[in-house]
Amino acid sequence: MADPRALGFEFDQSVRALGVVGTYFVLMGVENRERDGDFEQYKETVLSSLWEPYSADGFVGNDAILSGFRGLHTAVGRSNRRFPSAPEVLVSRFIRTKSLPHINLLVDIYNLVSLRSRLALGAHDVAKIDGAVSLKVLLGHETFVPLGSDATEPVFPGEYSYVDASDDVICRMEVLQVEKTKVDLACRHAFYIVQGNGATSAEMVRGVGEELIMLTQKYCGGEVRMLYSPE
Repeated sequence: MADPRALGFEFDQSVRALGVVGTYFVLMGVENRERDGDFEQYKETVLSSLWEPYSADGFVGNDAILSGFRGLHTAVGRSNRRFPSAPEVLVSRFIRTKSLPHINLLVDIYNLVSLRSRLALGAHDVAKIDGAVSLKVLLGHETFVPLGSDATEPVFPGEYSYVDASDDVICRMEVLQVEKTKVDLACRHAFYIVQGNGATSAEMVRGVGEELIMLTQKYCGGEVRMLYSPE
């Protein structure tokens, strides 16, 4: 189990060379809940503001940020049909339903920020992480059990993923999170991913990270500990 005040993070140069850019931090002492009425009102305001631009013909296919994730997947030999990025899935679902999926407050907050920014965001329960987290190119032997499953699925050499010290993938590319480190109502310390691609500047990624910290602290509290911020 990782210590939230000592959790390490390593960003491998080979992944940076692909164009991946991200900011990473821990929020310690958060109070997760099922819902928050004030956040629900804020969420509806944001969703209303996004409907017109996102529902325009061809938005998903033409958006530079979403296209940047597709380019990353192509570069490592992954099918975008089989492995669409999480923000593309979120945007496409919003266009179909005009809504966001409800999980719990911590997850709903980062999903809203992900939808607005089209960056790939995720949170992982620090208590369930073994040792440090590395964003690296996989060798193919790592263990991957996707969220909602109890069965191991294969990963392939050349993919980039977030991996803990037990060689367990905790986030596969920016596509699939895992059952092991999922955030539930018992989560008190969360490791956050805010990831972009070659179409997103370091300044933008930092700004989205700051927005996520501000919103999460507003509704769930917590003390921030930065692990990595792009220059």
